[in-house]
Amino acid sequence: MRGLSVRRPDGRELIHEVSLTVGAGEVVGIVGESGSGKSLTALALARLLPRELDWSAEHLDVNGIDLADPAKAPPARLATELGIVFQDPSSSFNPALRIGTQLTEILRVHTGTSRRQAEAMAVARLTETRVSSPELRMRQYPHELSGGMRQRAMIAAAMLHEPKLIIADEPTTALDVTVQADVLRLLKQINREHGTAILLISHDIGVVSALCDRVCVMYAGRVVEEVSVEDLRRRDVRHPYTRALLAASPETATDLDGARLVPLPGRAPSAEAREAGCAFAPRCPLAAPVCAEVVPALVAEPSGNAVACHAETSTPEVRT
Repeated sequence: MRGLSVRRPDGRELIHEVSLTVGAGEVVGIVGESGSGKSLTALALARLLPRELDWSAEHLDVNGIDLADPAKAPPARLATELGIVFQDPSSSFNPALRIGTQLTEILRVHTGTSRRQAEAMAVARLTETRVSSPELRMRQYPHELSGGMRQRAMIAAAMLHEPKLIIADEPTTALDVTVQADVLRLLKQINREHGTAILLISHDIGVVSALCDRVCVMYAGRVVEEVSVEDLRRRDVRHPYTRALLAASPETATDLDGARLVPLPGRAPSAEAREAGCAFAPRCPLAAPVCAEVVPALVAEPSGNAVACHAETSTPEVRT
């Protein structure tokens, strides 16, 4: 995607010119606090935004499908090229339909696969995602499965039609720590064995640092830093917000020097409260007068990373 923006009916911008690329077989993370625009970005990519929101983009493409032109993005192809793992499978599955009916729907409707063949493929995917007694689960309703089983079934549904890209939107939010780790290992296994590209949305910087190849950090509807996971793990980051997220995460804050968790003061501004200048300035220890007046551009670095911060950049090259 290049230059993706999302607006409310009153014209107020929720997402501002977000650009990112997910290569074949790559896992890219989008991380940030609630309200940073992560899920809206993913929903715009999947063309699942609420009807009242308007979006525009210079370029929006999934495996050759031009999503910016409805005539070039037939629903059948979009449904099979793109898989989605939602954060709450309890509300994403239809409670009135059996798991098997919901897993096989895309294959039967969009590819013409017979019912028997689709069910056999669904059982195979449930087995692959380590769902116990897959034939039994096919006949059960969503409420009869545990939270972890429902999330694995959701991943199986996303993988059933062998998509080129999976969007995983907070896939471990409602799960306990043990099941979270199992789901993350499963996503990484799918990426490694099938070469499926994954866009992982999370508020947990520890999760993205464990699973992703690259990470985009979002704040108030903008990408403020793009960094390789190697640099993220070394804490070699440039934006004060990324540093604050690392310092506030149990997985990344503690190091050999015994660093302690440092809470991030304040909260991200709502769309109504966003003013001129850098949205992070009121919470930033490096804020200068220019930060309150001018929005910093996302500047590319020789390493391939990028950062949007007046205190950290002085070069004119802007990432588009």
